[in-house]
Amino acid sequence: MSHIENIGEYLKKHEIKPSYQRIKIFEYLEANKNHPTVDMIYKALCPQIPTLSKTTVYNTLNLFIEKKIVNIIVIEENETRYDSIVDVHGHFKCDVCGKIYDIDIDEKVLGKDFLETYDIKEQHYYFKGTCESCLKNDKK
Repeated sequence: MSHIENIGEYLKKHEIKPSYQRIKIFEYLEANKNHPTVDMIYKALCPQIPTLSKTTVYNTLNLFIEKKIVNIIVIEENETRYDSIVDVHGHFKCDVCGKIYDIDIDEKVLGKDFLETYDIKEQHYYFKGTCESCLKNDKK
């Protein structure tokens, strides 16, 4: 997904009323490709928006998911994260540092012809291991 110039207009285009809090939450997702949790978003935005609640963040993210402008990522059972990149891609989670990286996925190698006979609603591609940075640090 390319950078969005006007988040308010982007939200309107997806039938979302662009309130200040919604704009700030989506701005955070766009600016921070760290696949944040509700807690991470709440803690980051609270200093700017003292009236913000975790419930508002959670409800806003659910609205974004419903309108298909944000995807939910569940790599670990107890951890829900959010991603504003809605194009098909994979994720890699480092077991050492906990960082989640985006990975390009070549859909052609996924047996697309076979999958065309199904009505696919969601696609998730997750990998876990040790990232390049942590591997380099381990060798030092």
